[in-house]
Amino acid sequence: MQENDISYLIRKAAFEVHTELGPGLLESVYETALQYELLQAGLLVKAQVSLPMVYKGVGMDVGFRMDLLVENRVVVEIKSIETILEVHHMQLLTYLKLSGHKLGLLINFNVPRLKEGIVRKVNGLDDSQRTSA
Repeated sequence: MQENDISYLIRKAAFEVHTELGPGLLESVYETALQYELLQAGLLVKAQVSLPMVYKGVGMDVGFRMDLLVENRVVVEIKSIETILEVHHMQLLTYLKLSGHKLGLLINFNVPRLKEGIVRKVNGLDDSQRTSA
Protein backbone atom coordinates (compact mmCIF):
# COMPACT_ATOMS: atom_id res chain seq x y z
CA MET A 1 0.00 0.00 0.00
CA GLN A 2 1.34 3.43 -0.94
CA GLU A 3 1.48 6.45 1.38
CA ASN A 4 -1.38 8.19 -0.45
CA ASP A 5 -3.64 5.15 0.01
CA ILE A 6 -2.77 5.02 3.70
CA SER A 7 -3.35 8.76 4.03
CA TYR A 8 -6.81 8.40 2.50
CA LEU A 9 -7.74 5.68 5.01
CA ILE A 10 -6.38 7.75 7.91
CA ARG A 11 -8.43 10.79 6.86
CA LYS A 12 -11.53 8.62 6.42
CA ALA A 13 -11.07 7.22 9.94
CA ALA A 14 -10.42 10.70 11.35
CA PHE A 15 -13.69 11.96 9.84
CA GLU A 16 -15.50 9.01 11.47
CA VAL A 17 -13.96 9.86 14.86
CA HIS A 18 -14.78 13.56 14.52
CA THR A 19 -18.36 12.81 13.48
CA GLU A 20 -18.80 10.48 16.43
CA LEU A 21 -17.07 12.55 19.14
CA GLY A 22 -17.11 16.14 17.88
CA PRO A 23 -14.54 18.79 18.89
CA GLY A 24 -13.39 19.77 22.38
CA LEU A 25 -11.99 16.58 23.88
CA LEU A 26 -8.46 15.66 24.94
CA GLU A 27 -5.88 14.61 22.35
CA SER A 28 -5.55 11.22 24.05
CA VAL A 29 -9.25 10.52 23.44
CA TYR A 30 -8.91 11.23 19.71
CA GLU A 31 -5.68 9.23 19.50
CA THR A 32 -7.30 6.18 21.08
CA ALA A 33 -10.42 6.43 18.91
CA LEU A 34 -8.41 6.98 15.72
CA GLN A 35 -6.16 4.04 16.52
CA TYR A 36 -9.27 1.89 17.04
CA GLU A 37 -10.77 2.96 13.69
CA LEU A 38 -7.52 2.30 11.84
CA LEU A 39 -7.15 -1.14 13.42
CA GLN A 40 -10.76 -1.89 12.44
CA ALA A 41 -9.82 -0.95 8.86
CA GLY A 42 -7.11 -3.62 8.98
CA LEU A 43 -4.13 -1.28 9.20
CA LEU A 44 -1.00 -1.77 11.28
CA VAL A 45 -0.94 1.03 13.85
CA LYS A 46 1.62 1.84 16.51
CA ALA A 47 0.92 4.47 19.17
CA GLN A 48 3.36 6.70 21.03
CA VAL A 49 6.33 5.53 18.97
CA SER A 50 9.69 6.47 20.52
CA LEU A 51 11.93 8.53 18.30
CA PRO A 52 15.59 8.98 19.26
CA MET A 53 17.55 12.09 18.37
CA VAL A 54 21.12 12.12 17.08
CA TYR A 55 23.16 15.03 18.41
CA LYS A 56 26.76 15.40 17.25
CA GLY A 57 26.78 11.78 16.20
CA VAL A 58 25.45 10.47 19.50
CA GLY A 59 22.02 8.82 19.72
CA MET A 60 19.95 10.19 22.56
CA ASP A 61 16.58 9.06 23.78
CA VAL A 62 15.04 12.45 24.56
CA GLY A 63 11.42 11.40 24.70
CA PHE A 64 10.20 12.35 21.24
CA ARG A 65 7.04 10.35 20.61
CA MET A 66 5.07 10.17 17.41
CA ASP A 67 1.36 9.91 18.23
CA LEU A 68 0.65 7.27 15.59
CA LEU A 69 2.67 5.46 12.95
CA VAL A 70 0.45 3.76 10.38
CA GLU A 71 1.70 0.85 8.28
CA ASN A 72 5.25 1.88 9.25
CA ARG A 73 4.95 4.60 6.60
CA VAL A 74 2.75 7.52 7.66
CA VAL A 75 3.26 9.64 10.80
CA VAL A 76 0.12 11.08 12.41
CA GLU A 77 0.40 13.95 14.88
CA ILE A 78 -2.86 14.62 16.73
CA LYS A 79 -3.89 17.93 18.26
CA SER A 80 -6.99 19.24 19.99
CA ILE A 81 -6.24 22.94 20.19
CA GLU A 82 -7.80 26.24 19.19
CA THR A 83 -5.23 27.06 16.49
CA ILE A 84 -2.46 25.14 14.77
CA LEU A 85 0.74 27.14 15.11
CA GLU A 86 3.95 27.04 13.10
CA VAL A 87 5.63 25.11 15.93
CA HIS A 88 3.15 22.25 15.37
CA HIS A 89 4.10 22.11 11.69
CA MET A 90 7.76 22.08 12.69
CA GLN A 91 7.12 19.27 15.19
CA LEU A 92 5.72 17.03 12.44
CA LEU A 93 8.55 17.96 10.07
CA THR A 94 11.07 17.06 12.77
CA TYR A 95 9.40 13.69 13.27
CA LEU A 96 9.50 13.04 9.52
CA LYS A 97 13.16 14.00 9.34
CA LEU A 98 14.24 11.97 12.39
CA SER A 99 12.22 8.90 11.43
CA GLY A 100 13.03 8.99 7.72
CA HIS A 101 9.35 8.74 6.77
CA LYS A 102 8.01 10.52 3.71
CA LEU A 103 4.45 11.48 4.67
CA GLY A 104 2.84 12.94 7.77
CA LEU A 105 -0.59 14.20 8.75
CA LEU A 106 -1.21 16.88 11.36
CA ILE A 107 -4.81 16.49 12.52
CA ASN A 108 -6.48 19.04 14.79
CA PHE A 109 -9.78 17.62 16.05
CA ASN A 110 -10.81 20.85 17.82
CA VAL A 111 -12.46 22.39 14.75
CA PRO A 112 -16.11 22.57 13.61
CA ARG A 113 -15.28 20.90 10.24
CA LEU A 114 -12.41 18.41 10.31
CA LYS A 115 -11.41 19.17 6.71
CA GLU A 116 -10.06 22.48 8.04
CA GLY A 117 -8.04 20.66 10.72
CA ILE A 118 -5.97 18.33 8.51
CA VAL A 119 -2.56 19.33 7.17
CA ARG A 120 -0.50 16.99 5.02
CA LYS A 121 3.30 17.20 5.03
CA VAL A 122 5.37 15.52 2.33
CA ASN A 123 9.17 15.44 2.34
CA GLY A 124 9.30 18.59 4.43
CA LEU A 125 6.84 20.52 2.26
CA ASP A 126 3.13 20.93 2.77
CA ASP A 127 0.92 20.68 -0.33
CA SER A 128 0.66 24.48 -0.69
CA GLN A 129 4.47 24.73 -1.03
CA ARG A 130 4.79 22.04 -3.68
CA THR A 131 5.15 23.15 -7.24
CA SER A 132 3.56 21.30 -10.09
CA ALA A 133 5.76 20.16 -12.93
